[in-house]
This record gives sequence, structure tokens and C-alpha cells, in this order.
Amino acid sequence: MLSQALILCGGLGTRLGELTAATPKPMLPVAGRPFLDHLIQEVARYGITRIVLLAGRFGEQIVEAFDGKSLYGADIEVLVEPAPLGTGGALAFAAPVLDPEFLLLNGDSWIDADLVRFARAFHDARAAEPGLAAQMLLQQVPDAGRFGSVTLDGHHVRAFLEKSPERAGKPGLINAGVYLLRREIIDLIPSGTACSLEADVLPRLVAAGRVAAVAAPPGSYFIDIGIPETFARVQEELPRVRTRPAIFFDRDGTLNRDAGYTHRVEDLAWMPGAREAVAHANAAGYLVFVVTNQAGVARGHYDEAAILRFHRAMQDELSAVGGHIDAIEWCPHHVDAAVEAYRRDCRRRKPGPGMLEDLLAAWPVDTARSVMIGDTEADMQAAAAAGIRGRRYEGGSVLDLLRQSI
Repeated sequence: MLSQALILCGGLGTRLGELTAATPKPMLPVAGRPFLDHLIQEVARYGITRIVLLAGRFGEQIVEAFDGKSLYGADIEVLVEPAPLGTGGALAFAAPVLDPEFLLLNGDSWIDADLVRFARAFHDARAAEPGLAAQMLLQQVPDAGRFGSVTLDGHHVRAFLEKSPERAGKPGLINAGVYLLRREIIDLIPSGTACSLEADVLPRLVAAGRVAAVAAPPGSYFIDIGIPETFARVQEELPRVRTRPAIFFDRDGTLNRDAGYTHRVEDLAWMPGAREAVAHANAAGYLVFVVTNQAGVARGHYDEAAILRFHRAMQDELSAVGGHIDAIEWCPHHVDAAVEAYRRDCRRRKPGPGMLEDLLAAWPVDTARSVMIGDTEADMQAAAAAGIRGRRYEGGSVLDLLRQSI
């Protein structure tokens, strides 16, 4: 499963005029938050745990806002290029921190696409063609003339077509600004030299047949904020597109078998239909959250690092069926804790609603259509206190119960 994403934040944003005269384009406010904050949350919900922001002009603003922070389950690092390097040069500048495979996204555009399924498609393609070095996400638009377009031969990219008045008003597939890349492509970029990933690097890989592409599902929401018209539209559209119902799952005894203070990766055993239930909820457009009491930390049986390892294993195994958990909340506290630092009566511990309330505050959730699925009365009480409909899991297929609940 992929762990790393890079977001390009170095564009000048000249078409936005005064809006970007003293502000990086990704830091412009959308619905009361920087556009970049929305994008980080969207990337992190697919299980990405490390995000690198590649900043340029006014990069100190991005450093101040995000560098060294942990947001939505991801650790954020900001790199500021010493001079304008272009998309390819910025990528080479980040070479020392790159994983063997990583996502790369434009910091000024948004597409509603499942990044876990995008990554699976690349891994499946590479199993048949190990020489593939890149995969692009494409979007069908009614007017490809403004963006330039991409032509395909099967799942291979065949050519990039520049913007052209002749194609104005004509539909086509365009580059959505999301890539899955192998680190080896850095060898094609001269160190310290300004160059374009799209113009100088990808065409060479395309000519060698090493670039695959996946089209986003028809009707997927796509927008870039690079012109005043779209920046105005995104203020209303993005909050509406992002708001969706959620499934809140209990963990032990609902998604996985309860082994008693379950925390070892080797003890991860899924309940019947649980992984499929998560993937089904993802495909149906629901956010998927896990809220779990973890008093084993308070009692000294394990530490919070063990919880993180267990959750990473869950995400890894879910990715094999095309699923993911958007966010996981746990409460390590208990009034009778053996470890003093965790001894307290915490509102986040179920039946308290605190974990659900924190998720509702942080994520754009349609509460009226959301459901909590758990195996205990405490789960049902927590759901009721948070204003969420509860469904009790009493054995059998978690997938069947989910289908009956949404």
C-alpha cells in the first residue's frame, strides 16, 4: 500500500491577479480554509501517512501553516525550492525524501477519485508490465480545448495534445493532475535544472511505452482553481461535493475478532464480510470511520504505537480488496488506569460520544444519512448521543448488515 504523496504548491497563479499577489495559490481560502487543507484531508483519507508539500514563491506561508504537523493521520513536511524549478525540477529537488513509489498531485486542482483503486490499477498493470514507470489519472471533460488532452492506446498513454482553439467545445480526456510515479524517473531530470514533468519528462516515457492511464469514473467532480471563474465556483461546489454520509464502525468484535486487548498485527482476523463491507461503503460514496476504545493502553498492556501498527495492517489488508478507512479515532483512557497518564474519565470513551463528535467536527458529514455499526450497547449509546443512527452487529456478515443499513 502506498504511504507517500507529494503535492506541488509552487505555481505563480498569475491568472488570479491580486488574489495571488502575496499568497500562494493553494493557500487561497475555500469555504473558510486554505484549499490546500482540503486537499491534504482528501489525500490522507486514502491511507497516505506522509505528505510532502513542494513549495515555491511565498513558500514560508506554507511552512508556517503545515510543516511538521500531523493532520488527518498524515505527517506533513514542506520543502521550499531555492528558485523556480518547474514541476520536473521540483520533483528532482525532493529526490532525497522520495519513496520507491509515490503519488504526485497538483496543489491547485481537485478530482473526486478513489486513490486506493488508482494505486491498485497501477500495481496490477506493473505485474504484467514491470517496465511501467508512471500512471496518470484522466478526466473526461466536455471542453478539452482549454486544458489540452491525452490520447490512449489501450491503457497506455500515446500522446499529449496541446491546448488548441480547434478543439474548443469538443469533449476529451485531460490530465487531472494526479500521478503515481516510480522514483526511477528522477534519473531523467538533470539535478538543479528547471524543467517540466509534463513537457520534458513524461513524453520521453510515453515514447518508450512506460506510462499507463486510468480514467476517473464518468461524472467525477473535477475543478482547478487557476482562473477567477473556477475559484469563485469552487467556494460553493467543493463543500457540497465533499459532504457525504459516513459509516462509523466499532473495531474489536465488529470489524475484527476480539482477542482480548487486541493489538498484535498477527492477531488481526476479520469478521465475516467486514473487509467487503468497508469496500462497499467506499464504493457507495460513504466516508468510513472507526471509533474504538483502547483501554489496554491505560492498563499497560501495550502502547499507542502498537495501535498505529495494527491500524496500518488493517489499511494494508483492506487495500487488497479496494477498500480503505478514511479516519480512525481511539480512546486510550480509563478511570481505573494502571498508567497514570491515561487515568481519567474521558468523554471520548464509549458510551461517551466524543470520538464521533470529533469526527463530525473535522469532516464534512451528512449526519442524517450516517450510521454507527457496533457490537455493544456502548456503541449504540455513543451513536445516539452524537445524533447518529445505530445498528447492532450480532454476528454473521458485516456486509449484509451494512447493506440493510444504508
